[in-house]
Amino acid sequence: MSDLPFTLDQLRILKAIAAEGSFKRAADSLYVSQPAVSLQVQNLERQLDVPLFDRGGRRAQLTEAGHLLLEYGDLILSLCQETCRAIEDLQNLQGGTLIVGASQTTGTYLLPRMIGLFRQRYPDVAVQLHVHSTRRTSWSVANGQIDLAIIGGEVPPELQDSLEVIPYAEDELALIMPVFHPLASGDVIPRSDLYKLKFITLDSQSTIRKVIDQVLTRCGIETRRLQIEMELNSIEAIKNAVQSGLGVAFVSVSAIEKELQMGAIHRARIEAVVVKRTLSVIFNPNRYRSKAAEAFTREILPQFTNQQIEFSKEAKRDNGAARVTAKAKTVTADSSSAEVSR
Repeated sequence: MSDLPFTLDQLRILKAIAAEGSFKRAADSLYVSQPAVSLQVQNLERQLDVPLFDRGGRRAQLTEAGHLLLEYGDLILSLCQETCRAIEDLQNLQGGTLIVGASQTTGTYLLPRMIGLFRQRYPDVAVQLHVHSTRRTSWSVANGQIDLAIIGGEVPPELQDSLEVIPYAEDELALIMPVFHPLASGDVIPRSDLYKLKFITLDSQSTIRKVIDQVLTRCGIETRRLQIEMELNSIEAIKNAVQSGLGVAFVSVSAIEKELQMGAIHRARIEAVVVKRTLSVIFNPNRYRSKAAEAFTREILPQFTNQQIEFSKEAKRDNGAARVTAKAKTVTADSSSAEVSR
């Protein structure tokens, strides 16, 4: 083919239809008319000489050729965005965009403070925060949709060779209970008392829940004997339930600072047990790193941990993008840890 059989606008339309499930909703999301969307798809199918959608059902379903074009289209559009951001960087942080990702707890309680500090220093840089599961965040970093992310879980095995993962900080998960709970009168509770408590947790598939179970098991606590009163889908809901006297919960210390200051909840220490997990910074070393991302890494990340993370560029280049290596001066342990005093 001497000329490309598609345009960037056609790829954007294809992506919107696949995401929205219909031509009409895709047109609405792109602020164009439905006939304009239909015409672009017809032209695209004619130019490629293959059908891209199975129009037999109520929902727009991609054909095999449609899925293939969407996969490559995502890569093309991602590189186009990366190119625009690289050009914006020439303005030396007088513009541009920083896209940061995070898993749920970190994105809700830690990243807003980091971004606030960054915006004070670089008010002309637009910042986006994407908060999703560790798995989804990892894929977004790998695909170049996010510059860097801070996660509390493990990177999917299939991405471990593609991403740089650097231990960043330890996040303690504290046991909280209502201030009027009988055990709230003391600071330390025996481990055996855990079996008498009613726990409020995230669902069993959540990263934090898995970390808590692993650490408690290592400390000799039989997690199957713990009484799960209810499962909720957000940390805020769990904190409110604890304050209302519905049970106790393990929650990240970063999520309860305000409640502890106000005396709204009680933090209990467990005899000889500290539940921790390691937060990690992840990035794709084969993608372009913007000046904004480098400034965030160099100036903001060290403000919230006791270790310095350095990124240095090597002379060689892979696939046209600067290869970046990472070094952490202080390296923490596993993705979860237990401190046990005997």
